[in-house]
Amino acid sequence: MIIGVDASRANRKFKTGVEWYSYNLIENLKKLDHDNQYFLYTNTALQGELAKCPANFKEKILAWPPIRLWTLVRLSYEMKKGKEIPELLFVPAHTIPLFNPAKVVVTVHDIGFARFPKYYHLVDKLYHEWTMKFIRKNATRIITVSEFSKQEIMDVYNIPEEKIFVTPISYNSDVYKRLEWTEEEKNKYLKEQFALTDPFFLFVGRLEKKKNIGGLVSAFLKFKEKNPESKHKLVLAGRQGLSFDAVEMELEMSQYGDEVIWIDYATQVDLVKLMNAAAVFVFPSFYEGFGIPPLEAMACGCPVICSNAASIPEVVGDAAIKFNPHNVDAIVKAMETVVFNQEICEALVMAGYEQIRKYSWETCARQTRQIFESLA
Repeated sequence: MIIGVDASRANRKFKTGVEWYSYNLIENLKKLDHDNQYFLYTNTALQGELAKCPANFKEKILAWPPIRLWTLVRLSYEMKKGKEIPELLFVPAHTIPLFNPAKVVVTVHDIGFARFPKYYHLVDKLYHEWTMKFIRKNATRIITVSEFSKQEIMDVYNIPEEKIFVTPISYNSDVYKRLEWTEEEKNKYLKEQFALTDPFFLFVGRLEKKKNIGGLVSAFLKFKEKNPESKHKLVLAGRQGLSFDAVEMELEMSQYGDEVIWIDYATQVDLVKLMNAAAVFVFPSFYEGFGIPPLEAMACGCPVICSNAASIPEVVGDAAIKFNPHNVDAIVKAMETVVFNQEICEALVMAGYEQIRKYSWETCARQTRQIFESLA
């Protein structure tokens, strides 16, 4: 079978959750599928490992100068007028072209825009709503990443259960792992790279309302007020999103505002080291379709505290302390429980190592391939 894959997101230099999903899925399909022919559609030449294609993977560059609408316009044109049209098109990120081959599979990671519309710009919300209605009508199969997201898609868009398949995603086990470094090496890295000293709480992700960054910052400031002798800081590693200016105003008004450190974009190498060095990883989101960062932190031997909302309990199991993300006091209590109790901290680390064994990109790719071949 000839399978087309939208590789444009996987090829982006700066990657977050959806981009890493696309990248890791493609790389693992390369390793395990030597029977089907793949076309990797991209708006710019493939970079790094993506460019190293086995014989049955072929790069197809579809030039498109505008910043937006590559999938809806340029990829649509290719599916309509291209010389080699695939039998099946796979789009790993919530949008399918206007024109498609007979079979099209799309991954819908979550529908947060429908459940929490106030956290999205109006144009983005309307675009996602239109996209989901178009997917409901035209997609042959829908892949999603958790049982929670599957139920959400069924409930909100009345899509039959037999059309939706769950393929749990994973973290990059080749990158995220426990480091064998000395205390001196750790402190030198933190100081030279980020002018940072330990101990610190760590959050990784987009700094936006859906991720509950405001609640996290408020909880940290309250933690410091209750425990003024504590030397803990809060590190936020991610790009600024909607309404981050309100968080900045709160920091300016607090005597502990300088103890919140923002890192705009950290490489994977930096994130691994930060997760190895952090005292606690905090994941306070209101809504996640899956949520990879807690697994990455667990793989690095960092204890995790997280929201009890959406898919997060499904992902972390019993390997994290969970709190109500709407309750700042509950977040503070979870912070104190871990940093002031070494036994609990160590138990969370060991439970984390067990939890991450449930996930692998190879399994995700194998399940995805089975969905493709069921349509052959």
